[in-house]
Amino acid sequence: MRRIKLIISISLFIFPIMVWGKAYNVSDYGAINDGKVLNTVAIQKAIDECASSGGGTVMINGGGTYLSGTIHLKDNVALHVAGGATLKGSPYYSDYTKDTYKMMYQFSTHMDRCLIFARNATNIAIEGYGTIDGNGHQENFPKKGGSGRPMLIRFLECENIHLQNINLINPASWTSVFLYCHNISVTGINIHSRVNYNGDGLDFDGCTGVRVSNSNFDNSDDCICLQTSRSDKPCKDVVITNNTFTSKWAGIRIGLLSKGDIESVTVSNCTFRDIEDAGLKIQQNEGGEMKNMTFSNLVMENVPRPIFMTFCQQRMSVETPQGQLEPTKRMHGFYFNNIIADNSQGDKNSAIFITGTPNQRIEDISIKDVRFIVSGGGSKEDAAKVDSVKEYTQEVMGPHSPEFYSIGTLPAFGVYARHIDGLHLENINIHTLSSDERPAVIVDDVKKFYNDIIKVNSEVIDNEEILKTSNN
Repeated sequence: MRRIKLIISISLFIFPIMVWGKAYNVSDYGAINDGKVLNTVAIQKAIDECASSGGGTVMINGGGTYLSGTIHLKDNVALHVAGGATLKGSPYYSDYTKDTYKMMYQFSTHMDRCLIFARNATNIAIEGYGTIDGNGHQENFPKKGGSGRPMLIRFLECENIHLQNINLINPASWTSVFLYCHNISVTGINIHSRVNYNGDGLDFDGCTGVRVSNSNFDNSDDCICLQTSRSDKPCKDVVITNNTFTSKWAGIRIGLLSKGDIESVTVSNCTFRDIEDAGLKIQQNEGGEMKNMTFSNLVMENVPRPIFMTFCQQRMSVETPQGQLEPTKRMHGFYFNNIIADNSQGDKNSAIFITGTPNQRIEDISIKDVRFIVSGGGSKEDAAKVDSVKEYTQEVMGPHSPEFYSIGTLPAFGVYARHIDGLHLENINIHTLSSDERPAVIVDDVKKFYNDIIKVNSEVIDNEEILKTSNN
């Protein structure tokens, strides 16, 4: 017994609970964990003293709920929310300050404010096994008729950022956005964002050196977004691995807000479940170049569009003048392999959908080793739409982003690819649970098309069964 106690004592000495430098407990500054008293000033005092003393850990512990408005994280400060403790956002919009930069999407200025903000900070962290609760219920922050809906976290031009082992729940809008930041590590977090609209998980705008791993997402909007609101701030060197995604919209969205380049992205070893729009949604709209991305070892269930890619012009940025469209560059170099997508519980609107426009072609796409289960049910009328599938034009989209609902049911039940230069399909296995009058694969205006072993219900289809139209 003495030996066991000695080993435990030595272990605690060698491997203590991780605390950055000196600890500053918010309760020592007057914070009260009753869920009623507003603790903004007390928490900020702890952060300020921690930062001015050279850094350390600001502790929110002792259980209970600490109510707060906007707090500003600073250099060399780790905000530690211990297990059993909750940092909860105020239900009043007036408790969120205006000095927290702005939302970069058009039509979204009502999301300018946030709970936790940092600007030009280095070596910052949010950690612990506790919870940060945005308190963003619609009765507090209604979408219509309210003053606004604050985000949970916004970091602007920061470096060396760590989010780990923390629960982020109930934001009134996005959970987090990182603008023009470098060296971001996110691991072991849980995001649950379902109490309000636009509940994105992690949005990386113009960021470099991003790693997201071992985390769970359940969102009312996109789980992870990679985007660029400035032409001089690329989003690059991004690794996403070992995560689970559930979403009302997309699992991973890349682009849409895309004024700068987005490149060097890897996504691997992830599961996607009960996603209403798309698993991988990749969209170039605003003048940047998008290239060099790999997606591998992915499993999807109840995801109608495992891969959804568009290349077209559309205004997305709040800083782009009304009526102006950015010139587009290129969208090229996308490799997908080892994907299982089971959409047997869905309807006939299940497909891999990839489309450029006649003047904006997506280049160099490879899709290999895919098992895709669909419900079937397409009619002869659906199949006859092969020559009338809408393009993503301004007339079709209006002021909105390029979405599947603007196009509607496709004339193929497996893969529909259009306006592409260089498409490789290999070892694609499509299974239909009921009969479908549409062809499995349509390639429309696709140059340099190569295919090898495409199966429908375990039978290899001939090249003649792949419907090819226009300038193939």
